[in-house]
Amino acid sequence: MSGALAAALVEDEEGLEALAPEWWELWRRCPAATPFQSPAWLLPWWRAFRPGRLSTIALRAGGRLVALAPVYLEEGALGRRLLPIGIGITDYLDVLLDPTLPEAAPMLSRSVREYAPDWDSWELEELMPAAAGFAIPAPVDSCEELIRQSACPVLELTDEVPVPARKRRKLRMAENRSARRGGQVTPVGQGGVPSFIDHLVRLHGARWATRGEDGVLADDPVLRFHERALPLLAEAGLTRLWILSIEGQVVGAYYGLHHGQRAYAYLGGFDPGFSFESPGTLLVGHAIEAARQEGASEFHFLRGQEAYKYEWGAADRWNRRRSFRRHG
Repeated sequence: MSGALAAALVEDEEGLEALAPEWWELWRRCPAATPFQSPAWLLPWWRAFRPGRLSTIALRAGGRLVALAPVYLEEGALGRRLLPIGIGITDYLDVLLDPTLPEAAPMLSRSVREYAPDWDSWELEELMPAAAGFAIPAPVDSCEELIRQSACPVLELTDEVPVPARKRRKLRMAENRSARRGGQVTPVGQGGVPSFIDHLVRLHGARWATRGEDGVLADDPVLRFHERALPLLAEAGLTRLWILSIEGQVVGAYYGLHHGQRAYAYLGGFDPGFSFESPGTLLVGHAIEAARQEGASEFHFLRGQEAYKYEWGAADRWNRRRSFRRHG
């Protein structure tokens, strides 16, 4: 690759969407990238929420995209903050840096300082331990604060049977109970995404209704986001969608992602009327085994310290936030 590094500021949705082909190419070259940094996730997020002024920085060398900071400017009580596109419903956020160009990281830092609209702080949120965002030096005339942010339990799939014996017994019991009623776990391909979303909305809402809550899909922008993102993610081969049927009725839905050696359990739902058969346990157990067979070395339960995650043998890994604040 030859040519000087050149930065560009993307301030409109059309310009962001136009980046998609080379954005995909850069994403595929980045070993730390997750599905959450792909255009299939972040473009639908922007279309659904648009919470501020788009201020994305794209860096090229020899005409080739080598770095991308998908951010927007929020102006509010906390000042003028550059925040990552995807914030809120995204468990891992990051920038994209071509691993063959170490000079891209300091250039991206300078470009955000010089080209992004006037900002008081630049927040690199929810950085997983392997995130590319840790390579970015603090912009000139700014100070840095590094904060432990979110626990993300991860199950390592290094052993043939990584799940603790007690949980394996519960899984076998659930499988036997389900089998007696004709239970079956079925994968959902690209063509089945619309009906899967219908099942997920119904079952996720039913599950949370037992706790007197609505669940995340009751929020219209969130639902619109998933309706746009899931077909794109499926087309890219990043989804792992499963449904559980018992006696011909869909009683559980699992929404997962997979890229490289990492699998991600993002969202699910089940019919509380079938809790005796433990639909959640059946679907997660199935997803873990499918991920292991695909060659994944890690199964990510994502943000939150819910007890069930540790029953599967997961251990906490912590996301961090890097906050760059301008002096004065």
